[in-house]
Amino acid sequence: MKTKMTAEEYNEYVKRKSPKSPVLADCVKAFVIGGLICCVGEAFLKGYSMMGLDMESASSATAITMVFLGALFTGLNLYPKLAKIAGAGTIVPITGFANSVVSPAIESKPEGYVLGVGAKIFSIAGPVILFGIFASMIAGLIYVFVPSLM
Repeated sequence: MKTKMTAEEYNEYVKRKSPKSPVLADCVKAFVIGGLICCVGEAFLKGYSMMGLDMESASSATAITMVFLGALFTGLNLYPKLAKIAGAGTIVPITGFANSVVSPAIESKPEGYVLGVGAKIFSIAGPVILFGIFASMIAGLIYVFVPSLM
């Protein structure tokens, strides 16, 4: 007849069976791969600047390009594979934002385009987008109707 494990025995059992996490190696991978993603962004920024865009326009073009690439690589199932290696190194750059928008949409595609993709595409990043758009609309209305404040 089996006896019940105590909480201490269970914790010791879990500790023995759990794989050891290589924290230092994981941190190095996240730092290097996250840094490489940022270097790609910097290369786009320099490229857009060399094409004659001013710094503000080049920054906007770079952000748009990086979000597009993050979404594209998520759709091609490359970004999730990179994330398994790099961990937080893929979450912090702007490409992680694109991944957080596209991933739920891809996962819910079998539910249909309206109730699946349309309903779930912004489930993670939606609040950020929603409140950003709302704040922009309020600022635009203030600008239109109270131009002396601007």
